Amino acid sequence: MTASRSDALVLFGVTGDLAHKKIFPALYAMVKRNALNVPVIGVARANWDLARLHKRVTDSIARSGGIDDPRALHRLLSLLKYVSGDYEDPNTFTAIKSALDNARRPAYYLAIPPSLFETVIKGLGTAKLAEHARVIVEKPFGRDLASARGLNRVARAVFPDDSIFRIDHYLGKEAIMNILYFRFANSFLEPIWNRNFIASVQISLSEDFGVADRAAFYETAGCLRDVIQNHMFQIVALLAMEPPAGRDFGAVHREKAKVLEAIRPLKRDDLVRGQYAGYRKEKDVAKNSDVETFCALRLFIDSWRWAGVPWYLRSGKYLAETATEVLVELKPPPQRLFADSAPTLGRPNYLRFRLSPGAAVALAARVKLTGKEFVGEQRELYLFEERPGEESPYERLLGDAMIGDGALFSREDAVEAAWAVIQSLRNTTAFAPTGAVVGGRKRLMRSSLQTAVGITPDPIGIRMMSLCRP
Repeated sequence: MTASRSDALVLFGVTGDLAHKKIFPALYAMVKRNALNVPVIGVARANWDLARLHKRVTDSIARSGGIDDPRALHRLLSLLKYVSGDYEDPNTFTAIKSALDNARRPAYYLAIPPSLFETVIKGLGTAKLAEHARVIVEKPFGRDLASARGLNRVARAVFPDDSIFRIDHYLGKEAIMNILYFRFANSFLEPIWNRNFIASVQISLSEDFGVADRAAFYETAGCLRDVIQNHMFQIVALLAMEPPAGRDFGAVHREKAKVLEAIRPLKRDDLVRGQYAGYRKEKDVAKNSDVETFCALRLFIDSWRWAGVPWYLRSGKYLAETATEVLVELKPPPQRLFADSAPTLGRPNYLRFRLSPGAAVALAARVKLTGKEFVGEQRELYLFEERPGEESPYERLLGDAMIGDGALFSREDAVEAAWAVIQSLRNTTAFAPTGAVVGGRKRLMRSSLQTAVGITPDPIGIRMMSLCRP
């Protein structure tokens, strides 16, 4: 990792939805805390002028939380430049070079469709704009194992490894970072964090809305590629990794990659796919589309620590509620001294990481009720709750990339290992739709998840009771 700070930010796709919803508010927050004072050069095909870009940025910040610091907004607008041009036209990169002026260590952020990543990276190389520069690539990094390897080759041909930042905003979330900290900062956890004490690990990411204006992209990705291959596999890696050998982020990356490489190839019975009723009527969706908007997955990690422990992952749109949680369910006590603590009468002890809405870590344990009888109930002890004023993921990740800190970014070997797991599914017949779409928008296929992949109807014990019910 180099110590030099980027002296300019070039944002490809500045007129797009991602920039409007996430990036502009992050830049505004960085300016407010004096973390951004370099030129920000927006690049897009649209024939805009600087005034229109200013209006777009102002609208974005007003919608995301309001303009609470007009001076900071004015400073941000004063940093902006705009270059209009086709990404395949060498003149576009000549214009970027001119806009960079005296900047010598720019960071290029590719907030553009994945199909354009290689085009822009090659264009930067041909125009001699990559020396001493960094490139930040949005997910998905490839659409399968072969394309991910190809994109890695193209990126490495233009930029050194430590100058390539594969961004996944989930890794910048405070709650995700706390998983790593909680695991290795507490000595009480390590003795039970293995197959001898843990019965299962369940990760759920549900959304109560549909694809909205992302349908064209979703048709090329689906839930498996859009969420599970990156967001959820990153959570699995943090939960399952061995203690890193050192404190440097390279050691963490190595252990995360080992987890993904140890995931057993998936089979047909490990997957359930679903599609919400009405998806095929969305704009830009094929009339006979079999793209999944819901996916449930069972996987096993073939390692000494996790052998035999099932990991259940599920995600989908138009479900009962928007929430993301991890539930690590412990095995019941070896001897049942109290009848009311039998597993058939209630959930065993568990550790719960709530990632959204609102971050928290909670430990569930049984306590005796008042009275002579030895009966009790399970209660949660909250160990952590989200605090106001935290950096947003994009604010944190953009700042880290511009100083060359790769701790919260995905490394090449981990990206390819994750795609290899998905590739094992695509090499079977599992990608054929299972069951039929039924009911309204908040209902799923008739295939029972408990029958198909072993997930219980209420795996995390909170608001998502209806996720698995036909």
